[in-house]
This record gives sequence, C-alpha cells and structure tokens, in this order.
Amino acid sequence: MDLFKNITVLSLEQATVLPYLTYRLAQDGMRVIRLEHPVYGDPNRMIGENVLGEERMNAYFLCINAGKKALTLNLADPQGQKIFHRLIKELNVDIFATNQLPRNYKKLGIDYDTLKGLKPDIIWLGVTGFGPDSNEAAYDPILQARSGLMELTGEADSDPQVLGIPLPDMGTSEHSYGLLMKALFKRQATGEGSCIHMSMFESSVSWLTVPITLTQLLNKKITRRGNTHEFFCPVSVYQTSNGFVYMAVGNDRQWKSMTSLDIFKSLDKPEYEKNAGRIKDVDNLNRAINEVTRQHTSEELIDLFNSLTLPISKIKTIPEVIEDPLVARRLLFSRDDKTGTEITLPPPPNMTPFLESLDRRLPFPPRFGEHNGEIYGQQLGYSDEELQALKHEGVI
Repeated sequence: MDLFKNITVLSLEQATVLPYLTYRLAQDGMRVIRLEHPVYGDPNRMIGENVLGEERMNAYFLCINAGKKALTLNLADPQGQKIFHRLIKELNVDIFATNQLPRNYKKLGIDYDTLKGLKPDIIWLGVTGFGPDSNEAAYDPILQARSGLMELTGEADSDPQVLGIPLPDMGTSEHSYGLLMKALFKRQATGEGSCIHMSMFESSVSWLTVPITLTQLLNKKITRRGNTHEFFCPVSVYQTSNGFVYMAVGNDRQWKSMTSLDIFKSLDKPEYEKNAGRIKDVDNLNRAINEVTRQHTSEELIDLFNSLTLPISKIKTIPEVIEDPLVARRLLFSRDDKTGTEITLPPPPNMTPFLESLDRRLPFPPRFGEHNGEIYGQQLGYSDEELQALKHEGVI
C-alpha cells in the first residue's frame, strides 16, 4: 500500500540539508516540488563535473535530487508571492519546507502564520543553522566545529578533522524526517497542522550522548582518540599483509575467543583477561596485535574471526562497498531520457514499497525550472503567453 502518494511537499531548498530530506520523502512516494530563484537557483547545481554538457546539472546536484519536480519563482516579487500562495492552495500542499534565513520568512511570504491562513492544516518546517532567532550563516563544517564533532574526530596527537560525510546536514535531515512523520500522524489524528523549527546545531549536538554526560558526570576530558575506543580494547584499525581491517572486541568473552586462535595465543595473559587491563595497556597491546595481523591477509583474519562470530571488517573502498552483495541488491538508479546518462544512487535506509514498485528506478533529477509549464500552466491555468510574460519579468 502506497501511504504517501497523495502527500505534496513544496520545498524552497538549496545546498544539502533540505534537498537530502526531500529526497528521502520522494523515496516514500511523496510528490516533491523544489522551488528555486529564477536567476540564482540552487548553488549546488553548479558544483562538480558537468557530466551532461549543460548548465545547472552538474554532478554534485545529481546525488540527492532524483524523484523531484522543479519550479523557478521569485518570491521577492509581489507576483511571485501571489503565485506561491496559489501553489499552496491549489496544489493542496501538505508540507512546506525551507532552509531560508529566518529574517526572510515574512519578507518572502513563507512564514507559518501566512501559510496557515491559506491552508490551516499545513505542516511547516523551517531548517536553520542555530534556530529561528538566529540569522547566522551555517555550513556543515562550521557546525561540526561548533558542536564538538570535529574535536572528537582525528588522531589524538593531530589536528581535529572533519567527518567523511556531512553529518550536521544529513543528520538534521533525518531528525526532520522523523518530526515530519510525527506531524503527519498528529494531523491524521487531530486534523491540526504543525510549525516545526529545526536547528542544525541542536541536531548535531544531540549526537554527543556519551561525551556530554561523562564530561559533566566525571569531569573528564573527552576528545579524539583516533581509531581506538575510550572504553573497549582491542577496538581499532590493524594493518594486514594486504591492507587494513577493523577489529572490535566488545567484551571479555570475545577476547577469550580471540586468544584461543593459534596466531593470538601469545596475548593470552592474565593482565589482559579483563577489559580494564587491556585498556590500561592499550598502546602496547595494539602494537602486539599489529605484529600478528601484519603477517596475515585481511581475508585470512576475516575468516578466522567469522568462524568465532567476532566482529571484524575489511576497510573497504567505495567501489568495494558498491559491489557488496547486501548493497548491490538495494542500489537505486536514475536514467536521463534526454542524454541517456544513468546515475547510481545509494540504497535508502530502508527499502520502501514505492521504490520497489519503480524497480528501484527514480525519475532523473529535474532541470532548472523543468516543470514550470506543467505546474504553472496545466495545474494553475496560466497560458503560454502569460508564462512568457512572467519569465520576461523575472517572476519565474
């Protein structure tokens, strides 16, 4: 059953945090329409290689915009606001989302009170860097720095590092996704809409469960430790004869199983029987483990650990991840009918009935203003002449 096919999302979006959220909603089968300024558009359209040989469809934009429709509209123009308000009412918009700065809400006519007046049960989402009372600029690495995520990432004796993925962006998207689902449930149960303010900073700090609690409780410094773990040992990256593996021994029973293997018997010492003893001597123990693992291939170690149900993994490259059977069977695809270009997209967090019904193939990311004619013309009733005039005037 396709629960979301009648849900319409209108999103004034750019960059990553909101486009990734609406991409997730599109994977559920919601009708997602992205709004962009008719001159500036989404800056991410211009980032990365120009794989299609045309403007505003560069590679970086293609990653999180499949399955959407695209409109251009100048909300700073009174005519643009009039059209926008028609969209809200005549498309029966269920969710409106924006990552504009809060100071622009009323100026652009997109504030919650205005839209609630047009559609009382609308679900309104404003994603900001630091909350609705702040107009401070917020890019993902800035949030990583301010939230403490960067302080926790990197080697102990080296500089702080950014994460390999933009967690403040994508984590905020996931938190927003959950809030929207609660809002839809609330509306179904009560008929009421919702006003949701989502702060990227608050979202990012919420991941610091252990660091914040233990800092305050024990007055101890929690900081980056490289590949080792604060409380468990051995948990780290270890070199093999042909690469690297990550091994994670989470309890004393697993350690006993590990040292039952012939290659690790030399480490079966009384002082290492308990995790506290291993943590106390973590540097020496990790060096000793590395001396063993360097004599064996990653594959040999993985087979040995798997035979005892001990956690281990080769540190895979992205091409190797794509080829993993558990990934390959869930990959998504999108093909451009105009150029024949096909893109491969990562699996969703959970495969949806909608994606399965499409054989995991989403419509190609939309070109700049691609659906102006369809939505403004066919659905709002503007004639071709009127659309040309609006384009000439810079409204669309």
